[in-house]
Amino acid sequence: MQFDLPVVWASIIGLGVFLYVVLDGFDLGIGLLFPFLEDKSDRQVMLNTVAPVWDGNETFLVLGGAGLYGAFPVAYSTLLPANYLPLILMVVGLIFRGAAFELRAKATRTQHAWDLAFMGGSALAAFCQGIVLGSLLQGIRIVDGQFAGGPFDWLSPFSVFCGMGVLVTYATLGCGWLIMKTDGELQRKMRMLMRPLAGVLLVMVGAVSLWTVVALPAVAHRWFGSGNLVWFLPVPVLVVACVIGIFRSVSREHEASPFLLTLALCFLGYSGLVISIWPNIVPPSLTIWEASSSPSSQLFSLVGTVIVLPIILVYSALQYKVFHGKVRAGDAGYHH
Repeated sequence: MQFDLPVVWASIIGLGVFLYVVLDGFDLGIGLLFPFLEDKSDRQVMLNTVAPVWDGNETFLVLGGAGLYGAFPVAYSTLLPANYLPLILMVVGLIFRGAAFELRAKATRTQHAWDLAFMGGSALAAFCQGIVLGSLLQGIRIVDGQFAGGPFDWLSPFSVFCGMGVLVTYATLGCGWLIMKTDGELQRKMRMLMRPLAGVLLVMVGAVSLWTVVALPAVAHRWFGSGNLVWFLPVPVLVVACVIGIFRSVSREHEASPFLLTLALCFLGYSGLVISIWPNIVPPSLTIWEASSSPSSQLFSLVGTVIVLPIILVYSALQYKVFHGKVRAGDAGYHH
């Protein structure tokens, strides 16, 4: 049986990036929701809902980055120079957020400052991820397998708008997570926030999709000119259905549905992105086969991944199982 190794690796990296987006998405989202809640105990409960899992969620970012380096070195060596600044700022944001998580619990006088660091770090990391996504979608200039653009090619109205879209997505994910994990007054506040967030998210998804089709002829051809429209039509229909489902589940006071429907929205958006660029790993021209390392390198890396990835997935699932259920004020906080 003959494996197409680049396709296998593209699938693994795609899975890693998607898991990172949804898992780290909701805990970055909690940082974005902090400004809406002034109460100290509310903020502590919000942090406590993700305290056991936020570290593990970032594993998948490492998986995506390391996989890209090992399996698609050409893509790695063009994507990074094209996005150095936003990627560095994203890491800075994640560092600030991580430090705030740890130090906020210990701080008394400077707790407000760490709250600001947590909010700022979360917003910076999420916004920069959106900018990288936008720069990837609009295409990266490559000549002879090397990045040939300028240091600020990533900065465009489209990439900034994508950054704002990711902020809204993560805030909606965080809001859905908190509806599921909290109760009482905090849960009520989150239910009030969920509807406007889901509405804005729908507008953002529609705007990014339209902008992509209008501004990028290659993507427009992929969707409308290649006879594949029948396969793609369910995506926008399902997106609208998910948003309607979020509105209804919030008004009926369902616990888990808003979060699960937001996850489904993320999946639909992600599948739309993959459809738009496949089989390019760096649009507009670099395919997964051109960007690959040698088959022996990919096979060697795959052996390790096949052993390690199931372990990561199992311990991730276990931590959610162990820490399932509601988190309330007065529960044991975030301590070491």
